[in-house]
Amino acid sequence: MSYPELFLKKNEDKRLRQGHLWVFSNEVDCQRSPLEQFGVGDIVVVNDSNGKALGVAYINPNALICARLLSRKPNTKIGENFFKTRLTEALQLRQRLFDKPYYRLVFAESDGLPGLVIDRFGSVLSVQITTAGMEKHKDLLVKLLIELLAPSAILLKNDNSQRQVEALSLEAELAYGTLPEQLFIEENNARFIIDVAEGQKTGWFYDHRYNRAQFAQWSRGLKVLDLFSYAGGWGIPAALAGALDVTCVDSSESALSLAAESAALNGVRDKMQFVRSDVFEFLKQAREQNQRYDAIVLDPPALIKRKKDFKAGYEAYRRLNHLALQVLSNNGILVSASCSHHLSRDNLHEILRSSARHIDRHLVFFAGGGQGPDHPIHPALPETEYLKSFFCSVSSRF
Repeated sequence: MSYPELFLKKNEDKRLRQGHLWVFSNEVDCQRSPLEQFGVGDIVVVNDSNGKALGVAYINPNALICARLLSRKPNTKIGENFFKTRLTEALQLRQRLFDKPYYRLVFAESDGLPGLVIDRFGSVLSVQITTAGMEKHKDLLVKLLIELLAPSAILLKNDNSQRQVEALSLEAELAYGTLPEQLFIEENNARFIIDVAEGQKTGWFYDHRYNRAQFAQWSRGLKVLDLFSYAGGWGIPAALAGALDVTCVDSSESALSLAAESAALNGVRDKMQFVRSDVFEFLKQAREQNQRYDAIVLDPPALIKRKKDFKAGYEAYRRLNHLALQVLSNNGILVSASCSHHLSRDNLHEILRSSARHIDRHLVFFAGGGQGPDHPIHPALPETEYLKSFFCSVSSRF
């Protein structure tokens, strides 16, 4: 079948030719292809100003990112075979990387499926669809996931702010099966109880898997402070690896409750404490009371979600790192991380440098990390590389 055509303005094809997948509304030649003529979620052929086809995309004429490329072959039919092939390729990569079914199965554009994220928790799939174009294929995706993986449940997690931009419902939907009363996953030699329905994002953060494993190796015999701990992904493996004492701090009572249950499940409840608090306030109080920790994990949620939030977010990251350094013991370890795409690795590097100098501490980086391999990075889309972390050794001044 032939799809309607979307024409770009002159010279607006450069980014797509370099490998990017997005078309912005101001790049469209609206005289040749008025955006209002397209329906939300329609499949279109994207052409340059000379009429040369660049690929096939889905479109939302009402969004700033109005089209997202699905294939660079203009004759591609976007249907069952297309989605089955993409899902199968994503599955094959994860099965090559992991020996157990606990991973991010689909990472949107990086897996050729923009607007789609799927986390696999054993037999349960947690799905986030963030665009109207992908929402239009929701039923087909559910059908294919059932055929490929025979899951016990598929939950559509719709509580994502990006869905608001695309005028989509924020109400979660159990698309298939029944959720178990308790759901367990395995990571870094530990078992965790997670809450897919009520938990943050898809229910778990697989992206830090390898960074958490590294930290656990280096935490033996240390007093550990895990800030923004969520359900204990950093703290529990550290306790299992021989940390003397682990304090998890988070503002979410439900997340801490899950962490405490998982700590008991792993036999380390007696060496762990769980504190519900605002992290800024906790650190201020710890500083005033002269409390010190041998190792601190600082893994906040995204504090810069949009470019316009950069100044305030940068200051929040700076304050957090500055406070953490003030309660870190001499020769201690600080793990400082950011999942904000708009805060670059260089930005975080500078925050740590300046914070250490401000309080006259000697700080060096001895390791670093990014997102795990189930969150692959598309080389032409810097937006897909978002996670960065520095492992720091901090001592008194020379």
